[in-house]
Amino acid sequence: MTSQSDITKQIRQDMNRQKAIVDADPWRLHYHLMPEVGWLNDPNGAVQFNGTYHIYHQYVPETPNGGRTHWGHKTSQDLVHFTEEDIFLSPTESFDTDGVYSGNAFVHEGQLHFFYTGNVKQPGDHDYTYSGREQNTVHVTSTDGFSVDSREVVIPHADYPDEYTDHIRDPKVFQHEETFYMILGARKRSNTGAILLYESSDLSNWSLSGEFIEGTEDEGYMWECPDYFAVDGQDILILSPQGILPTTYQYHNPHAACYILGAVDWDEVRFERSTDFRELDRGFDFYAPQTFEDEHGRRIMWGWMGIGDTEPEYLNPTVARGWQHALTLPRELRVVDGELRQLPLPEYNILRQNHVTHQWTVDGPTEIEGLSGEVYEMMIQLEETPDDFSLTLRQDTVIEYADGLLTLKHGPSGYGRRKRQIELSELTELHLFSDTSSLEIFINHGEYVLSTRVYPEPGEDQIVFAGQAKLAIHKWDLQRTTT
Repeated sequence: MTSQSDITKQIRQDMNRQKAIVDADPWRLHYHLMPEVGWLNDPNGAVQFNGTYHIYHQYVPETPNGGRTHWGHKTSQDLVHFTEEDIFLSPTESFDTDGVYSGNAFVHEGQLHFFYTGNVKQPGDHDYTYSGREQNTVHVTSTDGFSVDSREVVIPHADYPDEYTDHIRDPKVFQHEETFYMILGARKRSNTGAILLYESSDLSNWSLSGEFIEGTEDEGYMWECPDYFAVDGQDILILSPQGILPTTYQYHNPHAACYILGAVDWDEVRFERSTDFRELDRGFDFYAPQTFEDEHGRRIMWGWMGIGDTEPEYLNPTVARGWQHALTLPRELRVVDGELRQLPLPEYNILRQNHVTHQWTVDGPTEIEGLSGEVYEMMIQLEETPDDFSLTLRQDTVIEYADGLLTLKHGPSGYGRRKRQIELSELTELHLFSDTSSLEIFINHGEYVLSTRVYPEPGEDQIVFAGQAKLAIHKWDLQRTTT
């Protein structure tokens, strides 16, 4: 059997041959995490361990089109500057031969425990939903987060309940009092989503408890990447439903990322919802988020700044240049007035340079002298909610607010991305992070967020205001953290 070190060595040789083309791409991001080469998707195993931040992710270095996934690995001391580490896990075993799928990290008694889904596709005439697929839950231990000490199947696919399809994956482990719990995203044979619950006393032997929560026919057919935690005294469940039905302004991506507020009934160990689904990010490119609590007690979330099944509506032109996708900026989660807020981390302030500030009254099309850029952070405070206001960025991206509706629109640089809209009774702040080929827009102190990839031509750096509004503007160029 090929060892992890041999696989890593071969991949590194192949990657070195591709890197010259990839590194020359002007759309390579300056301060976001992305694959060295090839394909990146779900964040996995996010954890702070002995002071070091670790983020693992789904990774296919061989091709930008995806395939048999590994776990890529990056580390940081400050959540801003990251070091690319060797691949942590590869599909080397009979129980994960078609991919080391998503999972999480859990710290217990000074040791790291990782749980992931080992994906196997049996040969033959199968649909791989109702037959032919194994998704085994695998437990990995590590003393340092870099090397694997043990790897074992703790829930083989054959042990899952019969009323579920072959799609059961993405373990998340947490502890309540003396018991360890694991939740798994699942698709029932009735084509509704659910989250299965297992429990353990030792992290190795797991028994089925039932369903943590189940969905309705309008809430998607498969619930991926579940994540349970509490913030500011509020229990929160995050999940990524596939096939949720769109409404007028929500769920326009084929797969969405959502949260539900509620409370766990610890007698029955069931999540009792107090709200309907709420979409976590209202942009084009956000999926499969994962959270962790750092040593400061903050709940921090990364998302995959990408999404599956977007073609033919929109696509990513970096595929032709040997790479695809990135992670969002890490965001702190807080609960304010019964709403989940997402906030940029203050650590990123160290990248700021060339501060520009203006007080400005916009009355019609307005360009402010000295205000332009490609890679920057910009905060716009509005004195009062305008009746009509717009902001044009980069090549042809427009953010506009009118009649209680905020709209993000892309032109040709969106490569098929068109518009996303949010009903908004007031607009008091826009906080933008622009990178070479991405935008993250935080609205009203994190009440809403829109994340999107965008691919303007180099040098397209316009910032143009229109409508009527009184603004206080702060803008900083952001230093590069990637190489």
